[in-house]
Amino acid sequence: MKNLIYLIAIIVLLLSACSGGEENTENPPVEKELYFPPATSDVWQTVDPADLGWNTDSINSLFTTLLGNGTRAFIILQDGKIALEHYWGNNILNTGEFTSKSLWYWASAGKTLTAFLIGMAQEEGLLNISDKTSDYLGVGWTSMSKEKEDLITIRHQLTMTTGLDYTVPNTYCTDPSCLQYNADAGNQWFYHNAPYTLLKDVILSATGMDENDYIHQKLEITTGMSGTWAYDGTNNVYYSVPRDMARFGLLILNKGKWDQTEIMIDQDYFTDMTTTSQDINPSYGYLWWLNGKEKIIYPGIPVPVKMQLSPDAPADLIAGAGKNGQFVDVIPGLNMVVARMGEAPDEAVVPILFHNEMWKKINAVIGR
Repeated sequence: MKNLIYLIAIIVLLLSACSGGEENTENPPVEKELYFPPATSDVWQTVDPADLGWNTDSINSLFTTLLGNGTRAFIILQDGKIALEHYWGNNILNTGEFTSKSLWYWASAGKTLTAFLIGMAQEEGLLNISDKTSDYLGVGWTSMSKEKEDLITIRHQLTMTTGLDYTVPNTYCTDPSCLQYNADAGNQWFYHNAPYTLLKDVILSATGMDENDYIHQKLEITTGMSGTWAYDGTNNVYYSVPRDMARFGLLILNKGKWDQTEIMIDQDYFTDMTTTSQDINPSYGYLWWLNGKEKIIYPGIPVPVKMQLSPDAPADLIAGAGKNGQFVDVIPGLNMVVARMGEAPDEAVVPILFHNEMWKKINAVIGR
């Protein structure tokens, strides 16, 4: 763990030196018509990159970089239509070629799904993110005193500010013995997986449904997604086909509305979810990463650095980001969604260097 944190710190410092910590500015997003694929079929309209005015000669270089970094699936949606889609290698079961129908894991990019579900539960009046977590998990869900435990709310779980001790041997462990006091809730930011994982139990307590039932009812039926949550050790991980990740990105691009159907009506929650949620790490919303901010705290390190999530990506990009480079990027100003699934490009907790390199290649294609 210490070696990993040290490696990440070096990467961050190198990137910081290259970027100078300057914040990008982008043109305000332009309202454009969006296409939505039907929820009941695999039909999805495409658009020729050449018709978009993209530099098609640069596509091979992008694909070479993606393949060389273990990518299995890559999709770019422009105005909701598929502009680029490519697959490499074998599927997760090693039973054949990876295709649009192959399952893959979202890793921590799936945290964004949980944030959306919490918003849906609040919209239904089943919970309030200002509620104490102990109202749903019961007193003693941590090993802290009741006084300190009662400071933690659902919002602190969504924003990684529970104050729980991140120096414990296993930050994935959700047993009360692993959840110890380090700081008052709201006064510390650390990418701590255990309190996030327990949001599934908050959803169950509030709605009476587990995450699979709730996501199917509130999200999958309307959008055509068909993934599933499954346990990987103590982690609750979402698996789906790559196009499901693109569908979710498209829903977020349209601010929680699927075509003419409003899935998330509460736009105040949607805005809070996808903008800075606290002052300690301005590059984090409710389980979403935010580009274009003046500083960031990366997974695995406890201190901020003066730089952006991805200096070469659009400043208005928001991202679901997970282990081994699972990314769903939403870029309102470009009316674009980018989805990437695959193997680890490097040893970082979240491969930020690769993400930035990917965007350099995308920029060359789209002429940005």
